[in-house]
Amino acid sequence: MGKDITVQKESLNVCVIGAGYVGLVTSSCLAYFGNKVTAVESNRMRLEKLQKGIIPFYEPGVEELVKKCTQTGNLEFSSDIEAAVKNSDIIFIAVGTPSQPNGEPDLSQVSQAARSIGGALDTSRKRLIINKSTVPVGSGNWVEMLITQGIEAMQAVPARGAQKTLPPFSVVSNPEFLREGTAIHDTLYPDRIVVGASDAESVETMKQLYKPILTQSFSAPEFAPRPKDFSDVQFISTDLASAEMIKYSANAFLALKISFANEIANICEKVGADARQVMKGIGLDKRIGKLFLNAGIGWGGSCFKKDIKALIEVAHEYNSSTSLLEASISVNDRQRHIPISKLQEALKIIKGRTIGLMGLAFKPNTDDLRDAPSITIAHQLLKMGALVKAYDPVANDNCFHEHPELEIVYCHDLSELATNCDALILVTEWDEFRDANWHDIAHLMKKPIIIDGRNFLSEELLTTAGFTYRGIGH
Repeated sequence: MGKDITVQKESLNVCVIGAGYVGLVTSSCLAYFGNKVTAVESNRMRLEKLQKGIIPFYEPGVEELVKKCTQTGNLEFSSDIEAAVKNSDIIFIAVGTPSQPNGEPDLSQVSQAARSIGGALDTSRKRLIINKSTVPVGSGNWVEMLITQGIEAMQAVPARGAQKTLPPFSVVSNPEFLREGTAIHDTLYPDRIVVGASDAESVETMKQLYKPILTQSFSAPEFAPRPKDFSDVQFISTDLASAEMIKYSANAFLALKISFANEIANICEKVGADARQVMKGIGLDKRIGKLFLNAGIGWGGSCFKKDIKALIEVAHEYNSSTSLLEASISVNDRQRHIPISKLQEALKIIKGRTIGLMGLAFKPNTDDLRDAPSITIAHQLLKMGALVKAYDPVANDNCFHEHPELEIVYCHDLSELATNCDALILVTEWDEFRDANWHDIAHLMKKPIIIDGRNFLSEELLTTAGFTYRGIGH
């Protein structure tokens, strides 16, 4: 084994169904601890890429970790769900739950995975089936029902008088709290591990599985060093429904915090206050905290809106009001139009102008474009008759293939983006934008105007370089 691989005294056989973002990160980290992990992927093209060591998305550290674990034999990729389940002690369901038009999550992949697990179970050992996918409250019981249905569908009719022996299993909820761009770090050094279970045996098995993380007894990989003074991780054991609710509530609160900061920022502009100073001032209050109070063009990604809408749907099933949750989405949607308004103030006319988008991904260190503000802004600018250019260090190709309807000129670097532009909009806070030579960039543009959609750049530096600078909330 490689020198960085940690071997547990009691390694487990693990099956992870779904080798997407959460599934692949989970698989590689558990394999790094010395467990034998099979990641099951039904998408043939994605499976072939993974078997060749090609990671189908951008996430720092994942490629290195997968390579280490496949070389040691601790991690393998397969499409054979039956064989993987039969060989496993622990089975993760880590498939996608995308949002449907009505806001409800699409649970078809979870349903298929649960029934397939049931059809593959046998009585050789008790299995622990873990919901890692983000699923609505009550899904633990639902998954248990589907697994049982899968078992019954595959069992042969017993001889007269014989009794069926159902394979023993338990269902556990183990929500993930990963941030794209820091997923390996968040897995190895989490704020907490939440486990929802109905029996003590399942809780103890989960503690055994996560012991290297709970005690921080593993050797930290060089690409994900252990934070200074980081120690033991808190393990939270709850019932199934509470664990599911923790996941949705956490994302809803973070989204609400950002929307609050943005609404306050808009008021700050009206009254002449500086939102940056205001947020710093309230963030120092320990009851509030400074994180997720950065005003800007709003949140995006695959989780916040999807999870809030799912929580709203659950609440509506029980005739419970969700005014605050609905408002957080409304504020966020409106915020994406702020850069357009600022462009109109600076340029007056948008039609016929050339506008450059600095960044496309919804956040730095990822190539994810799901619910990205850049897409909303690009659509609006094109509708208004502008020529739109864009540059993102990693997401250009994704945008080209995922959004063929956008007639965007894709650029290879910031200089190419800025050339002959009437204005730039900072959409994604990549470090290379902050560290750019803005004096040189200004000379490439028709008009050195920049809309800092993340309050990320130095207003003083840009003003000195000759830019007309517009931030959010100041």
